Amino acid sequence: MGAIRLGKNHLRWCYNCNLPILESEKCPVCGNTTVEIELTPPADARPAFESDIKRIRALADSEFGEGAGKAILPDNHVVILSKCPALDRMDEVLVDGSTVASIRFDIGKGWVLISRLQGAMRLEGHLSKGYVVCDPGAVKFIQESKNLMAPGVIDAHPDIKDGDEVIIITPDKKIIATGLAKMSAADMIANDRGVAVKTRWYKPEEFIGSDIEHTWDDVVKANISVIEKRVAEAVGFIKNTIEKNKLPAVVSFSGGKDSLATLLLTLDAGLKLPVMFVDTGLEFNETVEHVHDVVKRHDLQLIEEKAPVDAFFGNLVYFGPPAKDFRWCCKTNKLGPTVHVITENFPDGVLSFIGQRKYESEARNAKPRVWKNPWTPGQIGASPIQNWCALHVWLYIFYKNEPFNVWYTKGLDRIGCFLCPASDLAEFDIVANESDRYGQWDKFLNEYMKDNNLPPEWKKYGLWRWKNAPQSIREEVKRVTGKDVPELTKRKTNLDKGPVSIKIQEGYSPCTMGYSIEAALSRPIDTKRLKPFTHALGWVIEYNEEDDYIEADYVTFYGAGSIISKAFVERDARQHMDEAFQLVVRSEQCVGCGLCAARCKPGALYMKDGKVEIYEEKCIFCKDCYGPCPAVKFGNNDSEAFDQ
Repeated sequence: MGAIRLGKNHLRWCYNCNLPILESEKCPVCGNTTVEIELTPPADARPAFESDIKRIRALADSEFGEGAGKAILPDNHVVILSKCPALDRMDEVLVDGSTVASIRFDIGKGWVLISRLQGAMRLEGHLSKGYVVCDPGAVKFIQESKNLMAPGVIDAHPDIKDGDEVIIITPDKKIIATGLAKMSAADMIANDRGVAVKTRWYKPEEFIGSDIEHTWDDVVKANISVIEKRVAEAVGFIKNTIEKNKLPAVVSFSGGKDSLATLLLTLDAGLKLPVMFVDTGLEFNETVEHVHDVVKRHDLQLIEEKAPVDAFFGNLVYFGPPAKDFRWCCKTNKLGPTVHVITENFPDGVLSFIGQRKYESEARNAKPRVWKNPWTPGQIGASPIQNWCALHVWLYIFYKNEPFNVWYTKGLDRIGCFLCPASDLAEFDIVANESDRYGQWDKFLNEYMKDNNLPPEWKKYGLWRWKNAPQSIREEVKRVTGKDVPELTKRKTNLDKGPVSIKIQEGYSPCTMGYSIEAALSRPIDTKRLKPFTHALGWVIEYNEEDDYIEADYVTFYGAGSIISKAFVERDARQHMDEAFQLVVRSEQCVGCGLCAARCKPGALYMKDGKVEIYEEKCIFCKDCYGPCPAVKFGNNDSEAFDQ
């Protein structure tokens, strides 16, 4: 994962006050010049909570000896974490305006603390493990970016193994560098050749530290002018957006920090908008409780929609596990219920204030502040905090003294479904130990792995999170296990009914059409189920149940498994074929999301027993029902017409 800058780095530091300052080049407290803190993009820093600090200290104690953790992160000092690119998860750790370390979750190993030189210098007098003593003659070469070779090792802590994070010191215990052990302590001392330590941080630095203690309340007070300025702009945006769109407005609340900040901003705007919450059925129990608590505390109307009971686990048999590049669950469990609740409560449309920020992803960075989503017809989305970084959000929540989702205090930096494939292994490690819901997913993965003859590594290293794991992940798993990662593109599902092949036949048909395209499906078509839906294509000329075929305006369906489309020009024939193919998939493989029904203005489509049905007499052939459909997009279907 490469470093991608999604917005300006707003984090600065006043070293005179030992306070993080957002945006301002002058400290609001003392007036001194602040310094921008160098962060690896996307530079979306956040507060470290007690569980984060506890984890970092425990790692330091484990690697460098008892007391190392508190030496690196003293009590009553503000600690900040900033996520940076890694194969799984890595956070830079800042305290006293200095990046002292990174914590990284390694595949197959778990959490590791990687000390920087500033962190190592804090360990002078506390270092009882993880040290390598170098010959004084080697210091010059190390500081010129050379690795520490075995002949330059005088001593090393006996517990050091190949692959451990270590700190290089001189015989008089002066900190020289940090690095990665490339052999055991015994081999370092015994060998007369080879790299003993691959250095990471080696250039001499001036120590950065402070005895000044602070709480996050102090940080809020120091940044009050920035917070109030951001709030004023967001409040103005909310009022102007409502005025421009002339639609009923709601707050889309997920239970996370960003949507909480958005809700609070609408209250600051003097509004008491209804709160719309979609319970996907995959929420943490604490998230649902938090949503209800917030609504009750602020005396707001709650419009709650729950995904159908089997929307996820019932559809696993069709789609298989969701993946980063195969997130069908967002459509069936989130967007489908969202469309339903909008259709039921706001048939003429709704303006939703959503906690979206550009620092979250490239896709969100590219989005405008006000947008429409083709998956959620009838909804206009607007984000008051689009340009806020995570620290803006957190300082605002702290400023409002507002309770937030408890999962942030357990180590998660984003809150969503408990088994979201976009999560990293570090998050699953936390969830598996803290949530009583994870057992259900773990059981499914075990069964799926067995049914599909997949190796244990598929589950252990979270390979289910991709339809086929990327090369970087495959190489890392191979390095850890010594085994090749199997191809996982073929998934066993009930929608695997074979591709649709298209054969173009040029020339004139008996009905004087210029082009005739024939699609041969590798399985029969349920014409009885399909027949009512063919109204969407135009008038149904004939339905012959005995001979098992349906003839519509430009398309004929045969129950044996073929479709014929005719038109005067090839482009139109292909379009008719696309629509016909989608119609078959929608009618026979509906997963109950309700998106097409929501798009149907005349009310011809409706949901019954988790499937879409149609009132034939209400269909006006507008084709508005055509659009995003999970069954079409994520099912194991293939139509050459779609790609041409």
